[in-house]
Amino acid sequence: MIVGTNARICTVCVMPEDVEGVEIGPDGQCNCCKDAFARSPHEWWPGEEGERRMASLVATLREEGRDKPYDALVGLSGGVDSAYLAHLMAAKHGLRLLAVHVDAGWNSEPAVHNIEKLVRSLDLDLVTCVVEWDEVRDVQRAFLRANVLNQDFPQDHAFFATLLRLARKHGVRSFLSGVNFASENLHIPHDGPSSSDGKHVRAVHKAYGEKPLHAYPIMTMAEYLWTTRVRGLPKRYRPLDFTNYDKEAAQEELRAVYGWRDYGPKHSESRFTKFYQDVYLPRKLRFDKRRLHLSSLIVAGQLTRDAALEELRVPITTEKQAERDTRFVAKKLGMPIDELKALIDAPIVSHNLFDSDKALTDRLLKGRAVMRRLITRK
Repeated sequence: MIVGTNARICTVCVMPEDVEGVEIGPDGQCNCCKDAFARSPHEWWPGEEGERRMASLVATLREEGRDKPYDALVGLSGGVDSAYLAHLMAAKHGLRLLAVHVDAGWNSEPAVHNIEKLVRSLDLDLVTCVVEWDEVRDVQRAFLRANVLNQDFPQDHAFFATLLRLARKHGVRSFLSGVNFASENLHIPHDGPSSSDGKHVRAVHKAYGEKPLHAYPIMTMAEYLWTTRVRGLPKRYRPLDFTNYDKEAAQEELRAVYGWRDYGPKHSESRFTKFYQDVYLPRKLRFDKRRLHLSSLIVAGQLTRDAALEELRVPITTEKQAERDTRFVAKKLGMPIDELKALIDAPIVSHNLFDSDKALTDRLLKGRAVMRRLITRK
């Protein structure tokens, strides 16, 4: 499968102009990497400032965890970012972590191996929340039939809702996220709801779902506001942004210490996300998501633009592998493969055609921005 583009490419990173939300200015630079470069000094501290912030965070978490069984929650997907984060905070900084894994039925075999090795070696307590498969399948089929862009929305929301409920249950005040500036700093502006929006999950499922949902973790806005704004749970930190995080070096260290096993490109620890990135997006949108990842590395100074362009010359997958992945997903979801192929080739439908809490979220964000400006002026 060859995904090419004849559109103009940013002269700084490798983002193409023919993707909605990407704009290339007269200077040849796109809005995405320009925004990332502007945010860099405020979101990533790989030097002495990062060491100071890390020491302060570790001290804060130890104080919060005093007389409690855990200092913080950490998510484990089996991917390199979360695994290295657990290694960094438990083995190097001695924090007592409660590891959380949400199993939505798509774990790759290397991801399962990596989680087991990390948990045993670091002696972490692990809570694995297995989402009812019949309901996962019904929600994912609904999103596919809705033809919306973000097909990872159901998995992402299930993780988000589960995390907040576990924070309440165990009284852990802080969550350590493997999200990091170095490898995922580029974002394409969009106007859709965030994956924390439970109303949107219900709206899409109501339109195309076939069975009632009883156990699928869906968080309402009222529950979200009660947990995060009233109870203040959990505070979210990104400790990898306090280090000179380099994914390749992290993988090497994990291999040496834990017998780490590679699962392929970024986020492919989930078999569904691999299909979404390798097959769905390239065919539906003519977009190769590697461009986001590679452009992030360019912004972080960990890859040259020429090296990124060379990597993009290799197809993201082959026709044979794409067919194999499509058959696997169709069979697992209980869909005829011809229906799945037709859905992939159908036009995109806006998320905004389905109900959500986006308008309320936007008002809350604007209100918070106004409050911050007022506080800053004082």
